[in-house]
Amino acid sequence: MRNMLFRLGVSLSLLSLFLFKSESAVSSIDLGSEWLKVAVVNLKPGQIPITIAINEMSKRKSPALVAFQSETRLLAEEAAGIVARYPDKVFSNLRDMVGKPYRDVKRFADAMYLPFDVLEDFRGAAMIRVSDDVSYSVEELLGMILKYGANLAEFHSKAMVKDMVISVPPYFGQAERKGLMTAAELAGINVISLINEHSGAALQYGIDKDFSNGSRHVIFYDMGSSSTYAALVYFSAYNAKEFGKTVSANQFQVKDVRWDSGLGGQNMELRLVEYFADEFNKQVGNGVDVRKYPKAMAKLKKQVKRTKEILSANTAAPISVESLHDDRDFRSTITREKFEELCGDLWDKSLMPVKEVLKHSGLQADDIYAVELIGGATRVPKLQVKLLEYFGRKDLDKHLDADEAIVLGAALHAANLSDGIKLNRKLGMVDGSSYSFFMELEGPDLSKDGDTRLLLVPRMKKLPSKIFKSFNHSKDFELLLAYDNEGLLPPGLSSPVFAQYAVSGLTDAANKYSSRNLSSPIKTNLHFSLSRSGILSLDQAEAAFQVTEWIEVPKRNLTVENSTIASSNVSVGLGAENTSEQNSNSLESDGGISNASNSTTEPNTVDLGTEKKLKKMTFRIPLKIVEKTMGPGIPLSKESLLNAKSKLEALDKKDAERRRTAELKNNLEEYIYATKEKFETSEDFERISSNDERQSVIKKLDEVQEWLYTDGEDATATEFQERLNLLKAATDPIFFRFKELTARPEAVKFARQYLTELQQ
Repeated sequence: MRNMLFRLGVSLSLLSLFLFKSESAVSSIDLGSEWLKVAVVNLKPGQIPITIAINEMSKRKSPALVAFQSETRLLAEEAAGIVARYPDKVFSNLRDMVGKPYRDVKRFADAMYLPFDVLEDFRGAAMIRVSDDVSYSVEELLGMILKYGANLAEFHSKAMVKDMVISVPPYFGQAERKGLMTAAELAGINVISLINEHSGAALQYGIDKDFSNGSRHVIFYDMGSSSTYAALVYFSAYNAKEFGKTVSANQFQVKDVRWDSGLGGQNMELRLVEYFADEFNKQVGNGVDVRKYPKAMAKLKKQVKRTKEILSANTAAPISVESLHDDRDFRSTITREKFEELCGDLWDKSLMPVKEVLKHSGLQADDIYAVELIGGATRVPKLQVKLLEYFGRKDLDKHLDADEAIVLGAALHAANLSDGIKLNRKLGMVDGSSYSFFMELEGPDLSKDGDTRLLLVPRMKKLPSKIFKSFNHSKDFELLLAYDNEGLLPPGLSSPVFAQYAVSGLTDAANKYSSRNLSSPIKTNLHFSLSRSGILSLDQAEAAFQVTEWIEVPKRNLTVENSTIASSNVSVGLGAENTSEQNSNSLESDGGISNASNSTTEPNTVDLGTEKKLKKMTFRIPLKIVEKTMGPGIPLSKESLLNAKSKLEALDKKDAERRRTAELKNNLEEYIYATKEKFETSEDFERISSNDERQSVIKKLDEVQEWLYTDGEDATATEFQERLNLLKAATDPIFFRFKELTARPEAVKFARQYLTELQQ
């Protein structure tokens, strides 16, 4: 019986492993030019399913910054704290540098007064020098920021985050998307999908609405820090089956999106920076140009950002910068009217994405149900006035949180894609490729004409998609993938080509089968995929040969069983003797004289020879694909990836040790102050210890405190722990007596109550 119960217990324990899943969560990251926002989907009971992850400063968004100071890496808020003092050590706008050519990144950094030491790597991409002998690729620096975001998600959810969705602006091309995926890989993040920012906002907009009473066109207008876009989205409903019932399901389709990748809130801030820099130069005189001094420009840019924010709510705003340059303070004011004048040419530019999206869709402003504003720069009053005038409306739609709509919608997308998290609320999503792509063939017997240049992906083709192309060719060739519209290239690109492949094995296969009777020209089949993340790739190539040949096949074989006589077969191939033998065996069996189980007669197979038949056969030969892409868009090699991962892991360990050291130092400092106060002021401690004991402890506390602020400034975590253990060894006996003293009254009370109950 005991063994049976034991086996039952073991079985139930094993079963529980399959019935109860470990707690996990999914997350999303909205990575902007300046800010990082993180949302978490966690279905723990009693919690809101989707929440924003709060950082260490209890803020809902974190600066997208990485800094290196005195061989110490600082991220987000810590990095923001040293921008004014060490502007050349704090690296920002990294999202806008990934996948870009070096020359474009260098030009951008100079225009933004970013005092980075930008270098060119072997790919022609940008890398950042952080010290004399240490440099990092943009992917590595972005990986550090993404890892920070992933850590925020896990700390906030108190669960393992296994899957993540990252938002990207719609103008991100192939190089940028691949670069971001590489950065996520370096951060150890499993990205189940990238999502276009406008799709994230559309998900958040439509998730709690009902479109069964009418479809609608909505424009999502986003002006962020560095870019502006307008996306036209069509919301509708359709009938679907759910548990045998017909229900109304909501969906949306992105019809079009247009952008200006170089227009954002930073452009407005730069106008103010230039204006105030000129004003300061005039105040100082002597030919001084504050633009030449990185620290001064970092201070000025920081205050200008605040001034712009004040102007969004007030008609005038002050600016004050202490010791801007050469110990000179700078103070001034500016009116909203002057600010709008400085940015005069930007207001018309801000309407171009809206005009373009309506023009290509064939819709009018009156056909738009709502214009939803997202992005921090849409708070600028003049921009809102221009949009109101264009659409002829009294009010714009502001149902979404301009800062958090994208990351919350991306979290919904993560929940829909993840296997472990399922939400009851669903909204069908159809997004499309922001760019159109074509393929071009190069090689022997291939001339550049319409037959070698084929459109692969039309603009706004559904994501994800599979594409198949087939053409007649018999020799090895090269394949180029390129953007179809040279007037609509991702920022920084001068050539439309973004990938190049060498396809081999076709010539050898053609030579092998050329002596066969080919019934049709040799075909080359190419299989492409356009992923959910908007990344186009060549997945498979094969050669297909159709051969028609006369082949010899056996004529129909005759097997004569003991119980069967076929007269036609006898006439063709059997002699009289064989016939009589078969009859004899058959009679014996039918007459029942012999037992069937004892019969050992084997069936006779008659060989009728062979005949020729015309047969068509198809042979498919896999071809070898080697990527030959050059330039900033090429992925890091396996060796480079491993090297980058080891560098980032070493930094993570160093950061963990630094945090542990700071925590132990704080613990030691807190213990010293709290213990000294008790030993010097508490009457209870006087009752349980002698004066000599207390003075001895206080002396040790003073000694450790003096060490803490002198030699202990650069001490290790182990040294702090040793000092804390030393103090506890001296104070624990006294604290134990104090615990006894404070616990005695309650224990006496309980004992008396117990004795009273016994007497009753």
